[in-house]
Amino acid sequence: MSSSKSLKVKASDYVHLHNHTHHSLLDGMTKVRQLVEKVKIMGMEAVAMTDHGTLSGAIEFYKACKEEGIKPIIGMEAYVAARKHTDKDVQKDKARFHLIILAMNNKGYENLMRLSTIANLDGFYFKPRIDHELLEKYNEGLIILSGCASGEIGEALKNNNYAEAKKIASWYQSVFQDRYYLEMQDHGQWEDQLRINEGLEKLHTELHIPMVLTGDAHYLNKDDAEAHEILLCVGTGSYLSDTDRMSLEGFELHVKDPNEFIEKYQDRPELITTTKAIADRCNVEIELGNILIPTFPTPKNETEKTVLEKLVYQGLAWRYGGIDRDKS
Repeated sequence: MSSSKSLKVKASDYVHLHNHTHHSLLDGMTKVRQLVEKVKIMGMEAVAMTDHGTLSGAIEFYKACKEEGIKPIIGMEAYVAARKHTDKDVQKDKARFHLIILAMNNKGYENLMRLSTIANLDGFYFKPRIDHELLEKYNEGLIILSGCASGEIGEALKNNNYAEAKKIASWYQSVFQDRYYLEMQDHGQWEDQLRINEGLEKLHTELHIPMVLTGDAHYLNKDDAEAHEILLCVGTGSYLSDTDRMSLEGFELHVKDPNEFIEKYQDRPELITTTKAIADRCNVEIELGNILIPTFPTPKNETEKTVLEKLVYQGLAWRYGGIDRDKS
């Protein structure tokens, strides 16, 4: 530990690995290009996009990063079902847990797309959901962060159930091995987060799982907080004046200057440098501009064009001439 404390940490040693853009519908406010431009101005060399249950902004994000010379880390904040992703019992399955998934390589990007597709097509119940079985099946090339206070571990630690948190962390560690990290967040003096962070420290010590510090950004600048509260009201059908509405006021969910974290955690530089280590492991390259039309098998001496023409004229004869398709 003494050697790690002597590390000289700079802005480029930190990478924001948990960010929501406007693709996190009615929750994120940050515009993709503004996110990329801001991290570049602040001296960082990479950034992740982790929207809620969707990869809809992935290509926009990838292009923006490449244009600015910033390394893109494509990810998603997934919803993990309480049971199986196909279970849809209102009494048991309304609960779901947040989990950060990052694509480490092109195989990981493929698996991340598979998980997103399955979540939206088969697992959608209030939110697009996956489950442990799917995570294990498609784990190759993926890096996992344990998530926010609404993650499986966060919920267990909030409820003072350390044994359950340890069981969950052990499962993820067994599946993802050195691709699993405990995600520590800083939301000031929020009591639940402080309790979670204490539990994470204990898990880190007992299970030897590395910890990483994230900002969980939902908007770009600190003074965007009020506008974000209005956005949450739109999403929850409430008013700013409602005293019992969902609110994240005071949580500072903006894209923070890395120097804020570096100064605050100068005695724990590994929390900073591990973000860069994760970014260094992520190398996804997407080929853009190619024609992605699938190839169809055709009979001998036929081309796709001649087969299509034949089908079109057969269809015309059937629809307007009353001629059987097989005889036309």
